[in-house]
Amino acid sequence: LNWTDFAESHGIILVAPTLDLSAEAEVHAPGLLRAIMDAVRAAWTVDSSRIYVFGYSGGGYFAYDAALLDANYFAAAGIFASVIQPGYDTIVQEAPRHTSIAIYIGDHDPYFSLDQARRTRDLLLAAGDDVHYEELVGVDHNYSAVAGRVNPDAWTFMSAHTLPGN
Repeated sequence: LNWTDFAESHGIILVAPTLDLSAEAEVHAPGLLRAIMDAVRAAWTVDSSRIYVFGYSGGGYFAYDAALLDANYFAAAGIFASVIQPGYDTIVQEAPRHTSIAIYIGDHDPYFSLDQARRTRDLLLAAGDDVHYEELVGVDHNYSAVAGRVNPDAWTFMSAHTLPGN
């Protein structure tokens, strides 16, 4: 896990489930992530206004779903090497509130192009969401290679946000 050392050094309760990447599982991801976090909250003291989601690649799809469709549960999100595919644009309009999302994409990613990432950024911005967007020069799809750079930046962005009204 690329977040383990960072989480330990910053006192973060890290929950890192591995989910089925099927389209069927994606439909259930926001509720599943919320259920996992509810179980964590039963065992640990957690500030409910500061629950964040981070996803990489296929996990990024789940993170977009959770951050947008369950925006009243997750305060912010960080996503590396993933986009919102055009057939799923409606998740942005269905979001119950504007949310904050940090997006990281390598300029050499073989799976997601800069054009796709920029389209996702622009879609979120047009909806009024708060977006922190970074194109990483010379970076491909290998999250491990840049986790030491992405994690602190994503944490700085996410941790600056709390759920409204909390």
